[in-house]
Amino acid sequence: MEKELKHKHLLIRAEVQNPPKNEEETISWMRKLIKTIDMNILAGPYSSQVSKKGNKGLSGVAIIDTSHISIHTWDEQNPALIQLDVYSCKEFKKADVIDCLEEFKPITVEYKYFDRETNFIEVK
Repeated sequence: MEKELKHKHLLIRAEVQNPPKNEEETISWMRKLIKTIDMNILAGPYSSQVSKKGNKGLSGVAIIDTSHISIHTWDEQNPALIQLDVYSCKEFKKADVIDCLEEFKPITVEYKYFDRETNFIEVK
């Protein structure tokens, strides 16, 4: 019998005091997150500095064998803003993802956790 696939999508918006400062720090953090939620990397993580005025910060992405993870930071504002997107066909705990944000010293963390298999019904 084939294992049933899950389609969980976690979107996070966090205001933080200590955002990642460079590409290497973003990549290292993404690797830790991927290990924490027990996923496998297919490509990346990759990160680039964005220098466009009004959008300065870092962007990072990783392709995992069950979908993707992306992070975007805006560090010109105070507090800095992080937007994180974790989508996987394998179960993961949203609390594990949120816990991984602790090193950025979050002030606020808001999220939506969807089951994309069931027409974007929010998971509690």
